[in-house]
Amino acid sequence: MIETGSLIRSLSGRHAARNFHTFVINEIGRGIVTGQFPIGSVLASDAVMMEQYGVSRTVLREALKTLESKGLVEARPKVGTRVSPRSRWNFFDPQLLAWHFDAPPDPAFNESLFRVRELMEIPMVKLAAQHRTAEQVRLMKYWAHKMETADDSIEQFGLACLEVHSVIAEAAQDLLLRSVTGVVELTLALALTRNSELTGSQYRRQSATLFTRLVSAIELRMPDDAAGILAECCALDRKQLA
Repeated sequence: MIETGSLIRSLSGRHAARNFHTFVINEIGRGIVTGQFPIGSVLASDAVMMEQYGVSRTVLREALKTLESKGLVEARPKVGTRVSPRSRWNFFDPQLLAWHFDAPPDPAFNESLFRVRELMEIPMVKLAAQHRTAEQVRLMKYWAHKMETADDSIEQFGLACLEVHSVIAEAAQDLLLRSVTGVVELTLALALTRNSELTGSQYRRQSATLFTRLVSAIELRMPDDAAGILAECCALDRKQLA
């Protein structure tokens, strides 16, 4: 399973250590999401892929099983492993979402990302304002400050922002709403690197200001105010992809 923050860390060229299993999953999974392996196409034979990726049959089969569990492929007798239609993909899978970072721009998909993010994060931030503890407020303030002092480091800013989102999710005490974290990380990574509306420094400065206000509203147990500020955060990120 992909570690939260892995996509943000990769923005600076730093990747987590990987084994052969995760390497094959990433190579084939990213290839499917980016269109290298088109929908409906049949992947190469086991023998070809074993040679291509330099792995054993056992490693390859386990990787394909993982991709099948994500809905990306389907193994059929006498046919091979076929790339599944997008309607079968598990889009809440953080790893699958992360692969979309390298995919060609898709305005409709990006709009769907933000639609889902707002639908899930707004009720989550309201719950956080009602149930947050003093320790959770302290953590949110700490990471919001880290956003303000990240300077030109995209990685430090992104990870600090993601930590605020994570603490909010923890404070909300809703396990299902927490599944939006992968969506948040992808939209944040895109906003940090596209810079189509604001320059990077302008975007980061405005975002840090909003998060300071957001944490304050949560601390004061003002759920409606917190929801409104969260909507502003989403709108700012969306502008970067326009």
